[in-house]
Amino acid sequence: MRLIVLCALPALAAALTLAVPASRVGRWRVTVLVAVAAMHLALVASLWAAPSASALDGWLDVDALGLVVLTLTSVLFLVTTVYTVGYLRRERPRGGRVFVGGLLGFLTATTVVALSQHLALLWVGMEATTLAVAPLIFHRHDRRSLEAVWKYLMISSVGIALALLGTFFLASAQQNTGGQPLLLPDLLAHAHLLHRAWLRAAFLFLLVGFGTKMGLAPMHTWKPDTYGEAPSLVSGLMAGSLTSCAFLGVARVTEVAMAAGLGPFVQPVLIAFGLLSLAVAAAFVIGQSDVKRLLAYSSVEHMGLLVLGLGLGGVGAYGTVLHLVNNGLAKGWLFLVAGNIVLATGTSAAAAPNRGLVRTLPVSGVLLVLGLFAVTGSPPFGLFLSEFTILRAAVGGGHPWIAAAMLALLAIIFVGMAALLLEMALGEPEPGTTPIRESRWLVAGPIALASVVLLLGVYIPPPLQHVLARAAAALGGTAP
Repeated sequence: MRLIVLCALPALAAALTLAVPASRVGRWRVTVLVAVAAMHLALVASLWAAPSASALDGWLDVDALGLVVLTLTSVLFLVTTVYTVGYLRRERPRGGRVFVGGLLGFLTATTVVALSQHLALLWVGMEATTLAVAPLIFHRHDRRSLEAVWKYLMISSVGIALALLGTFFLASAQQNTGGQPLLLPDLLAHAHLLHRAWLRAAFLFLLVGFGTKMGLAPMHTWKPDTYGEAPSLVSGLMAGSLTSCAFLGVARVTEVAMAAGLGPFVQPVLIAFGLLSLAVAAAFVIGQSDVKRLLAYSSVEHMGLLVLGLGLGGVGAYGTVLHLVNNGLAKGWLFLVAGNIVLATGTSAAAAPNRGLVRTLPVSGVLLVLGLFAVTGSPPFGLFLSEFTILRAAVGGGHPWIAAAMLALLAIIFVGMAALLLEMALGEPEPGTTPIRESRWLVAGPIALASVVLLLGVYIPPPLQHVLARAAAALGGTAP
């Protein structure tokens, strides 16, 4: 029952918000957002305390990996809604009920993806995320935002179409094997009976399809424009939650392929996409002059690390699941800080108004500097631990050249990101600039996320450790 409520709660709230005239939405839209987000997180917390029975004949269920993605999504959404309280006091988006309805629709779709045990339902949820997010990207209603939303829709539609073909191929591979079609437990139980050629085709199409939604290179071209033009709170949800849901799709088909004994086919492909994404991010991070576009290429980097760890296997699978959590929280943190910069100066570019942020926007400036070290995998933040675990998998698996390439590319990315972010934070501000007192609503969320990312670098709570280990085992890996 809780699983149905988790999906239905934001869906009903979205429908109610869209049905009420726009003139009335402004009076209670923030209350609706925060209330739904808080109730959603409370329900997710209850799943940690007491697992729920499956629903819809097993189509909805909670496993370890799905619980990680669901929790990450719920936490990010609550933090984002708190931020929205301050944001809507400064901004008045056109079509306010569409803005609120789109956010709630996004929560509905990502919840369905995280809980889906049926791969066709997972595909439907991913398609729904595209439809929910598109109106939010078209925030400013100008030429550049229109171009960004069309680019996002076109490339995402191609990706989701390829994923649909992959889903059909997977159903073809399951013919005459028994069990419900496309239901994950049945696919895993009868994996040794799946048709190998169809399964290989399904894996490749689903990897490219959902990899497009993740932003893996070379299917990443929608990210810089989309993240750059969307409101920063929307970019944070996309970089932290949407990409994690897309990775879940890749992980599901990888689970099936590994259970069928296709590891020698699957792993090199994942490693190749991972290294290519790191290389593309390293090439484009250098010379960036806009912090939101910089974070878009950083997202390409971290999506590459996710599939790289998955391809390496062993403790790399554990590092991937841990990195999924750390990256999602860190991206939410940094995009909300970028949103504060845009609200204060009107731009996310490294122009004159955005120099010396430590003095002009003291809280956001400090968070920006800390975020630089966190997102580039520096200790003591959580991303250092997860990246080190993936590196350990490369070395321990007898792939020193992969470890060397990973270290070299991460070093280049660090230099490129530091060049821009340190200039913005520590540069010389314009003469006569006075410090701005930032709203508590706008800084509370980034501070909370930064605290969690720091905590995960020094201590992983036992319940989370247990779930991460179970998720890694499902992916064919092991905990350190």
